[in-house]
Amino acid sequence: MSTWGGQQQGQQHGGRGRADEQPRRKRKSRKGDEKPLVAPTPPPLADSRAQRVVYVGCEGESTEPDYLNYLNERFGDGSRTGKQPFRIQPVYEKNGLTPSRVVATVQKRAQEDEAWALFDRDQHHDIPEALDLAAEKKTEVCFSHPSFDLWLLLHFQAFGGRRSGSSEDVVRALRQADPAFRNFDRRNDKSVKDGRRKALEDQEQKAVDHARSLVGQCEHGSCKANRSKHKRVDPGDAPASTEAWAARSGHATDCPVLDRDPSTDVWRLLMRLGIVDDPAESYRQASWNSWGT
Repeated sequence: MSTWGGQQQGQQHGGRGRADEQPRRKRKSRKGDEKPLVAPTPPPLADSRAQRVVYVGCEGESTEPDYLNYLNERFGDGSRTGKQPFRIQPVYEKNGLTPSRVVATVQKRAQEDEAWALFDRDQHHDIPEALDLAAEKKTEVCFSHPSFDLWLLLHFQAFGGRRSGSSEDVVRALRQADPAFRNFDRRNDKSVKDGRRKALEDQEQKAVDHARSLVGQCEHGSCKANRSKHKRVDPGDAPASTEAWAARSGHATDCPVLDRDPSTDVWRLLMRLGIVDDPAESYRQASWNSWGT
């Protein structure tokens, strides 16, 4: 308060206060004193339905649908995870689909439900078209380079090093990784049933960890798995650019998808379904719980 203000106050209150009273000096704030407390971002709301329904388009007619049905049977009722029950609806056709047809077909089948597309690098030429279509309608992409077989292998071991788009090394390693896969891809047997399913049990966390490490090992140099996103995007939001949508896997926006060798994004689907916990989400939940206590 100024000296003049002190005089006025003294006059108005029966002479109380001194006319020569000096203004009080403001206390210097300590570092951080004036910063408002901000609560951590609350965890996202879960799908309100009793059972989450996810349509997943598949390039192949055997391996991918078999694996998705395995997830349904083992985790779908939520008893193992304590999370919301789900049902995956595999979408595929006899003799397989090209990547762009995988995306278009699952979009048509899913309608307003959540849609994901699984396809491989192989020697396909329409992957850019598939990515454009996925970004336009917000269909999540699980891209595997060189093939989905890499995801199966990661349940047993790490696997790195550029493979020039060939899946031969992956299949060879998978056959040696577990006896159940000894004859995988022989006599057209690429199924994931019976003993092969048994071999995959309780290896999900290992597979996710190995797949996430491949993001960090990407030759681009700026790709980080902890930047990945797997929560459903509001269908009403504006379409994302193809580059931004392809970067939901944690790869940099300027990292060419076709150069991500080896890589697989199937781990994002497992996090989306709650089969494996997202480290970042667990941290946010813990922070939010601490804030409320």
